[in-house]
Amino acid sequence: MGGGQQQLQQLSQELQALDEEIEALEAEIADYREEQSDIDDAVEAIETLDSGSTVQVPLGGGAYVRAEVQDIDEIIVSLGGNYSAEQSEEDAIDVLRRKQEALNDRIEETEEEVDELEDESDELEQQAQQMQQQMQQQQMQQMQQGQGDEE
Repeated sequence: MGGGQQQLQQLSQELQALDEEIEALEAEIADYREEQSDIDDAVEAIETLDSGSTVQVPLGGGAYVRAEVQDIDEIIVSLGGNYSAEQSEEDAIDVLRRKQEALNDRIEETEEEVDELEDESDELEQQAQQMQQQMQQQQMQQMQQGQGDEE
């Protein structure tokens, strides 16, 4: 295998690795957006529920039980790091909104990473195309020289 062919194969491998990394980052962004949607649902529920409301509480495995909200002013919110705290309705919404802002920041940072990787991928694709063109030109020249030598 010629040196140009090896370089081309190396570029192809680098492009594939970049594509895989971009896919993984885009999956992260999708997860962040899903988490944001869950937070929106939680905020909406907090704002619309009243004490005495009946809700479905997930038990896991797709099973739910109906329960009555005893006191909407006592909301337990995950603070992260396996810690939760009882919050007032307003404080719970504030905690959830701060989580959303942090997710927005992560989404922006991850999207910037994706943009950088896509730019790098575009550059590598251009290099690969240029190398292919050069290799084709060299082959054509060799063929023409070979024909000239036969005459």
